[in-house]
Parts: sequence; C-alpha cells; structure tokens
Amino acid sequence: MCGIVGAVAERDVTQILLEGLRRLEYRGYDSAGLAVIDEHQTIQRSRVKGKVQELADTFSENPFRGRVGIAHTRWATHGEPNVKNAHPHICRDIVALVHNGIIENQETLKKELISKGLEFYSDTDTEVIVNSVYLALQEKDDLLDAVFKVCEQISGSYALGIMSKIDPDRLIAVRKGSPLVIGVGVGEYFIASDVFALLPVTQQFIFLEEGDIADINRDQLIIYDAKRNKVERSINISRLNADVADKSGYRHYMLKEIFSQPVAISDTLEKRLNNKLIANNIFGEQSDEIFTKIKSVKIVACGTSYHSGLIAAYWLEEIAGIQCHVEIASEFRYRNSVISDNTLFVCISQSGETADTLAALSLAKQEGFLSTLAICNVAESSMTREADLVFLTKAGHEVGVASTKAFTTQLVALYLLVISIAKQHGLSKADEAKMVEDLQSLPGRVNHMLQYEDEIKTLAADFADKHHALFLGRGSMLPVAMEGALKLKEISYIHAESYAAGELKHGPLALVDKDMPVIAVAPNNHLLEKLKSNLQEVRARGGRLYVFADRHSNLNNSDGLEAVQMEADYDHTAPILYTIPLQLLAYHVAVIKGADIDQPRNLAKSVTVE
Repeated sequence: MCGIVGAVAERDVTQILLEGLRRLEYRGYDSAGLAVIDEHQTIQRSRVKGKVQELADTFSENPFRGRVGIAHTRWATHGEPNVKNAHPHICRDIVALVHNGIIENQETLKKELISKGLEFYSDTDTEVIVNSVYLALQEKDDLLDAVFKVCEQISGSYALGIMSKIDPDRLIAVRKGSPLVIGVGVGEYFIASDVFALLPVTQQFIFLEEGDIADINRDQLIIYDAKRNKVERSINISRLNADVADKSGYRHYMLKEIFSQPVAISDTLEKRLNNKLIANNIFGEQSDEIFTKIKSVKIVACGTSYHSGLIAAYWLEEIAGIQCHVEIASEFRYRNSVISDNTLFVCISQSGETADTLAALSLAKQEGFLSTLAICNVAESSMTREADLVFLTKAGHEVGVASTKAFTTQLVALYLLVISIAKQHGLSKADEAKMVEDLQSLPGRVNHMLQYEDEIKTLAADFADKHHALFLGRGSMLPVAMEGALKLKEISYIHAESYAAGELKHGPLALVDKDMPVIAVAPNNHLLEKLKSNLQEVRARGGRLYVFADRHSNLNNSDGLEAVQMEADYDHTAPILYTIPLQLLAYHVAVIKGADIDQPRNLAKSVTVE
C-alpha cells in the first residue's frame, strides 16, 4: 500500500523524490519521508507525520541535496502513524531503506538482532530489514551481497529501495510480492511503486518480476533473479500522460472522475465493437474458443471490484445461462474450493496489484481452472502479466481513493464478457445487436444521469447530522446498493449498510427510525412492486426514504419520501446508470461533512498487503 520512490542521477534528486511522492500519495498518506546521500557521503533525512505537502514544507525549511535518494509515503501496518515509524529507516547512519509490504517473521528476527546488539527505534517491521542489511554488511562488505543474504532470511511480501554511504553511488531495488518498476533516463535511473510517479522524468520503464533484485548505478543497471542469475527485462514505453493528475477545474479528483465516466466508458468500448456486434477475441487470443468450453465462471475480487463481480453474476446466469460464483479474494485464497470442470476464473482489480486478488490468481493457475482472465485498468500491472487472458478497461488514471470510473468501466468490461460468452452458447445475433446498441448509447445515458447533480446536492443536506444509513436494492440493484453504501462510508464516515430490500423484515427493520435515512434504487423492472412493498415497511416505522427511481415508477415526493425521478429506462446496463446518483450523493454528503474526499482516513488506493 505504501509508495516508494528512488533515484540515482547526476543531478539533485530531492524534488524528483517529492514529486514522485505526491503522485503516489493515493497509496498511503499517514506519514512521509525522504533521504539522500549528500556530497559529504552523509545520509540526510526528513520525515513527518501526515501528508506529502507537510514533508515538502518541512523540507523547504531545512533543505539538503543529493544525487542518490529514496522516499516513501506510508499506509500504516506495523506501528501507528508518527515520525518515528515513518520511512526511510536508517541503521547507524550507514544504511537507509524504504519498504512496502509486510515481514511475517519480524518478531523472530528482531529478537536475534537485539541479541547481537542492534537497536530498534520504531514499531515497524521495516526496521528489522534495515538492521539485517547493516549486520550483513559487516560480514559481506558489499551492499548487493548483503541484500541477497537478507532476502534469504526474511519472509513475507516486500518491495525495497536500499542505499548505503559505504557505496554512495548505488541503489538496490528488490521486488517480492509488492510492485516495483525501474524508470530509465539518460545517465540516470529511478525506482517507484507505480509508473505514474515517474512520468515527469521518463516514459521508459522496466517492470521487475517476482524475486528480482536490481543493482543500480548511474551508468549501469544489472538485474538478478532470486537465484542470483543475471536476467534481461525488456524496456516498455508508457503512453500515460504526466498531466493526468490535474483536477481540470473540479474541486476534487473524485468529482472530476465521476464526470469523466462517459468518456471512460466510450474509451473502454472503443475497438471492442464491430458492426453492432462484439468484436472477436477481445479478451485475448483464442478467448472465443475458450468461451465455447465454459460451464461455469468463478469471479474473485475485493471491495468495489467485488461489487462489479456480483452484478456480472446476475448477467451471466440470465443472459448466458452460465452458473457463476463470486468470492472475496481474501476468503477464496484461504479455503478449499470445489472447482467444477471447465470453469473460467475471472479476477478484477483496478490497479492489478491488489495483494489478495493477485494471490488468488496465482492459486487459480495451480488449481485446474479452464483458463484465467484478468480485468484491469493498468496495462503494466502484475495481474495482466500473470493471467492467461486480459481485458484492459480504459478508465485512465484514477486518483481518488473511492473508485468511480474504474467501477463503471469494470461493469462495461464484464457486460462485454457476458455477451462474448453468451455468443458461444446460443445468443442470437438479434439479441446481441440489441445489447450492443444499449452499450453504444451508454455514454450518453450516463452523461444524462450526471445532470441530476443539483437535485442530489439538495438531498445531501439532509445527511449533515446523520451517523447511520441503510441502502436497499433488489436483484442486480442489490450490488449497486452495496456499492452506494461503501462510497458513503468511505468518504463521509457515515456508517452505512446495504440489504436486499426483502431482508428488511428479517432484522434490519429494527434499526429504522426518523434518524436513519434509507436510500433505495428503484428501476422500473419486474421487481418494482415488490420493492414498493418493502419501502412501505420503512414508511410505516417512521423512516425517511430517499429513492432514486425511474420516471415511470410512480414513486413521487410525499410525506417521508424524497424521490429523484430519472430518465433511466431499464435494460441490463441499468446497474451502471443507477450507480451514478449514489456516487454523487456520497460525494456531496462528504463535502457537507468536511471530509477529506480524495484521501479518506485510514485508506489507500492500491491495497498491496493482506
């Protein structure tokens, strides 16, 4: 979850490190720090509790310079967010290190190190690594040799950036279980947790593979695998734009990303449709042939991506007649699953680096699935390199921690998947053409949903003093309600739960009173009358209802009910449309609450630890 940046150059790297941290702050913002080796071969360090801007302000008051450096923005795992736990960590002014991940045997190693006279000044597991490198240096007298020895001793997941004043022109990078890339410049190299951090200085990148250790100097890069064999890793050219982090006049990144959804959906559909039909093999080479063999589908994901998978399950069974099971990745990887013959494994992740989902994918490749498919927003991610089949959404870089456009483009990708599978199992060309027509009109319909912002903003004022909320949905709208509840709790800190509306009478109804807002999504479909009955149960108990309804649903403003009547004719893509007002509601409630919308407390964008 933490963000790492490092550099070896002929110029001062401090501003490069700070800018890199700003671009990685979505990965964690509990504390931040940077360290360089200065011209006197001394390690200089600055650390703060809080965000990168606080580090930049502190650094500007007491600046230093260096041509080799490392930096870090932290999402706390071991130890509370404070200065002593902030990275980089240093051992005896000899070795400095930054770390993303978790060391599982840190307690055992810490006891050994203390017995050998090493001191600990933080509560982090990271300090075990830096002290171990220092101790190994006393025996090996070479930084690379010392790092190899330490990597044999530690267990867990980690990405490391390591430097030492004993060898002041050198940077060692290690990748095991956590992402790390190398940026290639002219006479200079950089490391980072994400390509995005380095776009201002290079567009050439090397993606380290599992177990790789890179020995980096200004004029030379050597990469070794875990067995210390020299290996070649290809240089990739990123097409990302360094300016995508601009808010473009919006108050927050989240609002910009909500309003960019029509374009993101259009981009995701581009080149995937052909003459009103789904293009062939859009999920990878020979994917259509694989789809003919499918008897069931297993979808595994986390958080928002899990909700997209739940919606896809409704589509798969209704449209394609294919059985589908959806699981949370952290649960799937630790239980003994029964895998049916000819089951397609689908993993979904915005970043492609989600630790639990990646681990589930690795497990799936050993468990006899027909094939594995990754749906992801990042072309250069670990997930896209590991899966047999890949579908890239085109959401573009998403800065806000609360996912918006990544979610709706995942749904577009999953709907394309459902149609592609259904084609191989008897879907008529006429039905396919109708579904494609719905997809083609989707960007315009989503844009229309955004026009309800002012009305939703007015509703949001009712939530200013609320601490709890219930979200209701039926059928494929249940996962939409789940996603709406997640968004509200993520960014406004209101405790929100979601339920199938028919479940109200089995317990949750006990919570309903005038202080518990109940939000429902009410498309004009076959479940509408059932939903209306559930809403009457709320009204009878004095609950306050906020209903996002189709204009033909005959749900109007009345005592105890506020209805936003929308032009959202029902078809299979309706879950995408009804997601939009719930995003806007969460956003405007959070604005009223004065919450940190783009960087909500305790969270991070890319969850690269268990």
